[in-house]
Amino acid sequence: MNQDFIIATLKKQIQAYQGETKAEKVGVVIEVGDGVAKVSGLTECMMAEILDFGKGVFGVALNLEEDVVGVMVMGDCQKIAEGQIVKSTGRILEVPVGEAMIGRVVNPLGLPLDDKGDIKSGQFYPIEKIAPRVITRKPVSQPLQTGLKAIDAMIPIGRGQRELIIGDRKSGKTAIAIDTIINQKGQDVVCIYVAIGQKESKVAQVVKELEDNGAMDYTIVVLAGASDPAPLIYIAPFAGCSFGEYFMDKGKDVLVIYDDLSKHAVAYREVALLLRRPPGREAYPGDIFYLHSRLLERAACLNENYGGGTLTALPIIETQAGDITAYIPTNVISITDGQIFLENDLFYQGVRPAINTGLSVSRVGSAAQIKAMKQVAGRLKLEMAQYRELAAFSQFGSDLDQTTQKQINRGKRLTEVLKQDQYQPLAVEQQVVILYAAINGYLDDLPVEKIQDFEKGLLKYCATSHEKLFSKIKMEKELRPEAEEELKKAITNYKQGLDYINQ
Repeated sequence: MNQDFIIATLKKQIQAYQGETKAEKVGVVIEVGDGVAKVSGLTECMMAEILDFGKGVFGVALNLEEDVVGVMVMGDCQKIAEGQIVKSTGRILEVPVGEAMIGRVVNPLGLPLDDKGDIKSGQFYPIEKIAPRVITRKPVSQPLQTGLKAIDAMIPIGRGQRELIIGDRKSGKTAIAIDTIINQKGQDVVCIYVAIGQKESKVAQVVKELEDNGAMDYTIVVLAGASDPAPLIYIAPFAGCSFGEYFMDKGKDVLVIYDDLSKHAVAYREVALLLRRPPGREAYPGDIFYLHSRLLERAACLNENYGGGTLTALPIIETQAGDITAYIPTNVISITDGQIFLENDLFYQGVRPAINTGLSVSRVGSAAQIKAMKQVAGRLKLEMAQYRELAAFSQFGSDLDQTTQKQINRGKRLTEVLKQDQYQPLAVEQQVVILYAAINGYLDDLPVEKIQDFEKGLLKYCATSHEKLFSKIKMEKELRPEAEEELKKAITNYKQGLDYINQ
């Protein structure tokens, strides 16, 4: 009885069964090692497609050859063996984006590294994207204030610009980037700091500094550490740019810092050589220029029809012995809209930020300055250039006429004014006040060693006794005659109260 019942049940189930066929595109690993794998059988694989090796390991297709696909492994190579099955996912490499990323430290795949729990994000952006076309852009016109007098006055950065920070190791490149992030507090700018091949201890220090200054409230830190595999370091800046593009598409202003693209180029060279791509100059692959140009071209100032968002890029390049004519530095200089060149000699002389104003330039220029800054900083670069020339000439010890001596004395005081402590960015109205005093000769009778004390005292005095002056400059964005008169009065009154002037 039971047997008949079981047979009848089985017959019913067999008759009711509906077969479902599922097609999967699969290939086989024929070679693996050093972060790359070669896979055969995936004839329909797309460029930058995600491939599934199983065991939680994924890869990205980079080389599409006739018989094999060269794959960059985004995980532990030791979990992959020759003969292993590889599945095609049909998805291009993408990263999660959204508001939930703000305030977090993530890896280039968008996975959290800060022990603050999972990041819930329902939206994804591809890491490679065609840069906004010319028709979608508008000229850069709004300043992105760094809070550093030397930069905001002489090498201004605009929202949507690409300004290179270049210099030797330990010359203050990251310090400028971090100061710029700190200065965006209350400016409604989303900041993204991409650490490429950096020591994790250094990045932890940066994150702590940002937290102490309340800057992590609007910042995303993307970390591909020095111990991470080359494929992760390679995709880090592209992922950081995608995080930023999400906010730009929403009409917001974004600042992305790539620290640094020298290490990025080295990681890409490693991947390219392992994939047997032909090496070119300095063993870099032939498309090394395209690697950085397609990344930096994604920085844009969109017009109102496309949301009006901006993405400003500050790439960092490390030079060897100040050689800006090397391969990677010249490549990136030719892509960007100017460069801030930091010099070790100036750094060791105590001029910090150690900006060489002769080799530094902004190709956007005064279009990225408010009118008040243009009014006071117009003569600054010329005065500094003349000072550098005369200072070099005066080293020979020849007698100098009074005019030359006056220019050298002014130059020394301007150099002193442009010095600034780390993590102490100044608001633009404060910069206008001190630069006005310097450029109009109010500091010429001050001892050089007292300049910085004078600056701090003057700003404090203006904030208490002439509090409307700062708000007037900030609101009107220009130095009108009545504001200028008040400023002259404030400087004169403050100077009269100084003992070392009246003696």
